[in-house]
Amino acid sequence: MTTAATGPGRYGWLFAAVWLFYLGNNVQALVGQPNLYWRTAGLISVVVFAAGYLFLVSRARQIRRGTGGPARHAVRTWLGITLLLALFGLQIPGAGDNALTCLVYIAALAMVNLPLAQGAPLALTLAAAAEILPHVVPGWTDGQYGLAVLLGSLATYGFRAAMERQARLVVAQRELADRAVADERARIAADLHDILGHSLTVVTVKAELAQRLLDVDLDRARRELADLETLARDALADVRATAMGVRGISLPGEIAAAREALAAANVEADLPGAADEVPSRHRELFAWTIREAVTNVVRHSGARHVRVSLAPGCVEIVDDGTGPAGSSSGQGLAGLRRRADAAGGQLTAGTRDDQPGFRVRVEVPT
Repeated sequence: MTTAATGPGRYGWLFAAVWLFYLGNNVQALVGQPNLYWRTAGLISVVVFAAGYLFLVSRARQIRRGTGGPARHAVRTWLGITLLLALFGLQIPGAGDNALTCLVYIAALAMVNLPLAQGAPLALTLAAAAEILPHVVPGWTDGQYGLAVLLGSLATYGFRAAMERQARLVVAQRELADRAVADERARIAADLHDILGHSLTVVTVKAELAQRLLDVDLDRARRELADLETLARDALADVRATAMGVRGISLPGEIAAAREALAAANVEADLPGAADEVPSRHRELFAWTIREAVTNVVRHSGARHVRVSLAPGCVEIVDDGTGPAGSSSGQGLAGLRRRADAAGGQLTAGTRDDQPGFRVRVEVPT
């Protein structure tokens, strides 16, 4: 009776039709009815009942998805149930207690298509009627119809609850997939900002230097232009790798890149010679920190001196400039803060206390 109530998809009525063989007792009783009028009315009622039941099952999904919301869906279901109850009543004179079989189908349909607050009382009422009527109507026998109505109602409601949980699971999976896509887009956007911000800043500085050297030192200008080509190719490779999610970043590489970028910007740099003392789990975060801080120095601060300090649990970049746009705000620092938070670290960015300048410091648990 479970699949009869709802049916999977557009072919639910086929599964519902399988359970209609229980109406065979009604047909057998009606065929043996000597009264021609009640026999004919009863047989027609059985056919129309079966057809109406299959129609309501097949239209259940369309009713739910139609306009008007749950209230209109409930009204349509009640109209269908009222029709089935009328057809059940027409079978009683000819089929007797065998007509109580119809109540199983009606209760199952109510438990699936009606809100629980409406379907449960109706199913209990039908179960009580199926249990009481054989004891009060002369000539009727107790065929355990009340128990059949109760079990059919519970089974169909269990199927309905399982389908609703499955639907919620599908919605949750879609939401998780959408969130994963949004997170990946945010990751790519942050990485592209950090990569292009650094690379294009260095390219701009080298281009300005090459332009000034064209009339002074042509050979050095050519070398700077060759470096520009290399930087552009490296930036393109980084962008492609980031888009594919396979990009890596190394701390020694960022130290070397910082040395080159600061030299091109004519900024005196005090950089560590090695990064061996930094644990491997912190090296990527520290590399991003150096990249963002050096990019801000070259682009915004107007600093003349920069010092980069490394320790196993922290990295610090201090300069004698004004910082990014004169404050600690900025999309790059915001992205760096997210990286630090994800690694369980803490980012400190702002003006120096001891003297004019700007400080970027990331500390992580050692």
